[in-house]
Amino acid sequence: MKSAHIRKKLVVPSSWDDIPRGDYYRAALEEQLQPWWSKLYGFHLLKIGNLSTEINSEDCTISHQVNVAPEGEKVHVRGDPYSLPFEQKSVDACLLCHTLNYATDPHRILREVDRVLIDDGWLVISGFAPLSVLGIGKCIPFLRKRQPFSSRMFSQTRLIDWLSLLNYEVMFKSRFQVLPWHKQGGRMISTHLPALGCMTVIVARKRTLPLQPTAKKMPARRQSIAQPVGANKSYRKEHDD
Repeated sequence: MKSAHIRKKLVVPSSWDDIPRGDYYRAALEEQLQPWWSKLYGFHLLKIGNLSTEINSEDCTISHQVNVAPEGEKVHVRGDPYSLPFEQKSVDACLLCHTLNYATDPHRILREVDRVLIDDGWLVISGFAPLSVLGIGKCIPFLRKRQPFSSRMFSQTRLIDWLSLLNYEVMFKSRFQVLPWHKQGGRMISTHLPALGCMTVIVARKRTLPLQPTAKKMPARRQSIAQPVGANKSYRKEHDD
């Protein structure tokens, strides 16, 4: 599998407005997350990256929400996603809205998020999907350098594979916004063909126990030497004669 770490520096948008039709993407993502805000619980929610900070999370049951990014108007804490300025296991939930799409080393960000998340903490990830209309645009020379085609696109299967290696349980996954130029993403086609969606969202929880428990190891039994049937009887009979 191709390594996810690259050296090319990516242009990270400071707002959804920096992405053409970014308000469409943000609205579609907020609609997908709306049913989950009431299910997240805890004391601290980290919204990592400028795109995450602009997501409406007023309905989230977690009241203390901290916006973290290297810079930006809505940032509460200036910090590097590759080295979050928080203690180990001190956060209840993390929101990564398209953060991995503009990361040179997404594995490192996931490991850092895993470090600060508590056991059974929540992780919400969204991004652009490669097998979509946007993915096709990356193959067109005059488009690949523009937003959002210049971003990195990871398949939902690949993201889930990364999460499984960190022992996360996927609670919800979805593909949506099939037609990126449409305000509702083509609601009918998105309903019947969600696999073609340009955007993906995953809600997962950090687990402490293996999701697939291994079989219990039993100590090897000590084998005893089998005694031939009737051997003692024949031995006594010979000596009695």
